[in-house]
Amino acid sequence: MSSEVTTECLVIGAGPAGLQASYLLKQSGREHLVLEAGQAAGTFFTRFPRHRQLISINKVHTGWDDPELNLRVDWNSLLSDDPELLFTGYTPRYFPDADDMVRYLGDFAVKNDLPVRYDTRVVSVTRPDDFVVRDQHGGTYRAKRVIVATGVSQPYVPDIDGVEHAEHYYDVSVDPQDFTDKRVLIIGRGNSAFETADALMETTSVIHVAGPGSLKLAWQTHFVGHLRAVNNNFLDTYQLKSQNALLDGHITAIRRDGDGYLVKVSFQRVNEVVKEIRYDRVVLATGFRFDASIFAPECRPRLTIKSRFPDQTAAWESVNVPDLFFAGTITQMRDFKKSTSGFIHGFRYGVRALHRITEQRYHGVDWPSRSLPAGAEAVAEAIIARVNRTSALWQMFGFLADVVLTGRDGTVRYLEEVPVAHLHEAVARGEFGDVESYVTVTLEYGADHDKVNPFDITAGRNSQYDTSGLDGRYLHPVVRRFRSGELVDEHHVTENLENEWDSETVHKAPLREYLR
Repeated sequence: MSSEVTTECLVIGAGPAGLQASYLLKQSGREHLVLEAGQAAGTFFTRFPRHRQLISINKVHTGWDDPELNLRVDWNSLLSDDPELLFTGYTPRYFPDADDMVRYLGDFAVKNDLPVRYDTRVVSVTRPDDFVVRDQHGGTYRAKRVIVATGVSQPYVPDIDGVEHAEHYYDVSVDPQDFTDKRVLIIGRGNSAFETADALMETTSVIHVAGPGSLKLAWQTHFVGHLRAVNNNFLDTYQLKSQNALLDGHITAIRRDGDGYLVKVSFQRVNEVVKEIRYDRVVLATGFRFDASIFAPECRPRLTIKSRFPDQTAAWESVNVPDLFFAGTITQMRDFKKSTSGFIHGFRYGVRALHRITEQRYHGVDWPSRSLPAGAEAVAEAIIARVNRTSALWQMFGFLADVVLTGRDGTVRYLEEVPVAHLHEAVARGEFGDVESYVTVTLEYGADHDKVNPFDITAGRNSQYDTSGLDGRYLHPVVRRFRSGELVDEHHVTENLENEWDSETVHKAPLREYLR
């Protein structure tokens, strides 16, 4: 039987981002509803990662008693006021099992009594005036605005001649015995590709992992979506000549040949020389993409980055559909392969910032702030206190900023966790009042940090012990001053091995001098 529900805001998807959005909406007393296609929260994690080990760290024993600091090494918890609703209470494993995430998300929804409708798959979104959403049962939902938190739900398939012959990471067998004595090609060089390779090494005869460009390692780039150490055992077997190999090049064609496949590889290391190689199995592990098919033409969001993600403004709003917002891993197009919007430990703060943006826009609620005494002493003290404990700036490095606003009347206000790009636009629009100048505080890695082997002691000074602040490739606070949206100058607070920026002579005094 069809029905119609009218609400202020619809959230599509009850994964971690959808639940985080719902929690914040409920805390603010906002009418909303969450629609979830699956039978429970976190349906994605019932299937992925295929080999069930998460690569988001879960550090239970930190030596700290500050819950804010603990979130720096807890990459799975959602933000809430309940100290019992921390993922660290669900398992002591550093790299948890995906089933633990499913349990945690289910409990988060139930204990917060979030308004989630399960087994409610959205089949269409139209916009005759308000958004009108329909589910597979014929139910209709009407809302002024929509937050899409569906994640990247469809496999991304590259343009390769004969790609239809490949099996997908999405549904390929995870039983290593099915690959016994097989020659296997895995196309893709992300964590899903290497997770698969590691799982199959004991039974296969040969594994080749292929993809263009240089392999990027997370420990060097500081982007956690690049190849993580927990998945890179395969590299040992390649470099120690144990039958496996990494192919640096493009796959140009796949064709059936008897019981196997012949695959053409264009090798980048040798001037695109093409070689045809025989395999028994070909697995496609090239990532996922956003599914925009449910949207009618009048409200279909424009896509970007090889049509993998919805294109978004600095406020996570569709660039072509007003009042259509995005949350979760699909927001990574704003900091693609740079910061952490694609992961729970990043987007939980992004969702909170989105909530503050929409609260200001739709309900006139100012961004939370506190007043500071004018003068360098008070401002420096506030900055040092924050950088020494903030988890949001730590996780969303270079993307979120604390902000010190100086009004034309001389008043000083401190705002926390504002997206840098949104900040500049909001100040220009007058959304933060009559601002004469402002200072941003971010945590950042230094220029060209991803081009240096962090374990090569000949590649310049080890800046974690350097006191000059000039070779700051490791994470450190950066303070920038703006006037009328233009950068005036900047100051880098010297790195510290323990990430404690509290030395009077090395950290505090230079910052005070800069602020004067």
